[in-house]
Amino acid sequence: MTSAKNNTIATLLNHRSIRAFSDEPVADDVIDTLLQAAIQSPTSSFLQQRTIIRVKDPAIRQTLAAASGQPYVGGNRGELLVFVVDLYRNARVREEAGSDADVLESTSVFLQGVEDAMIAAQSVVVAAESLGLGTVYLGSITRNPQMVIDALRLPLRTFPLVALLVGQPAQAPKLKPRLPREVATAVDIYPDIENFHLAMADYDQIIKGYYDLRDPARSVGTFTGQIETKLGSGTHKDPIRAALTAQRLALH
Repeated sequence: MTSAKNNTIATLLNHRSIRAFSDEPVADDVIDTLLQAAIQSPTSSFLQQRTIIRVKDPAIRQTLAAASGQPYVGGNRGELLVFVVDLYRNARVREEAGSDADVLESTSVFLQGVEDAMIAAQSVVVAAESLGLGTVYLGSITRNPQMVIDALRLPLRTFPLVALLVGQPAQAPKLKPRLPREVATAVDIYPDIENFHLAMADYDQIIKGYYDLRDPARSVGTFTGQIETKLGSGTHKDPIRAALTAQRLALH
């Protein structure tokens, strides 16, 4: 464990996903601060290709819950923020000036927007957790991206990348162990590991123990076991390519 510590580092090292929130609302001035932290986040080439939508309409929120397949997204506990890759705004700027907007259809420009949106989302996570709030990422909104696009009335050249629930935590889960440093980090070149199963054998047992303690009645197994059996097994990612094409994003 690192010896270099301050309050920000302590917050980062203590991150837990919170999926249960109390009915205590997050104050509007706190939301304003979180949104400003997002806006002030680093941005690729200063293009600022992101837009954050705060979902307050219960019907829209319920639609996003259905799209994500996560029941806890519905209701009114916690604040729901959607981080949108937004190339529409800059396309409009170019078109209004008489310039070609087709350049925004490239994969490289789309990835710049992805970077912008995720950096902004992480800024909100750190800021919120530093204030004692709980957060959980909702990558699951891409199970049905078109449903989200329609609900939020997103124009062409935009994509709902990830959502975030922020609120007063109503649970205190244990810290979930991450991959060992020797597997997840390296110096200069990619780590030279002959057999990842052997390199992660101890970690596999730590993860198995973590899940067994969290729910003894439901055996989840090891990390490598999950990778072997679950990775790519779902079909919820299938609509993404079609949605990107329809939104005129990452076409080439």
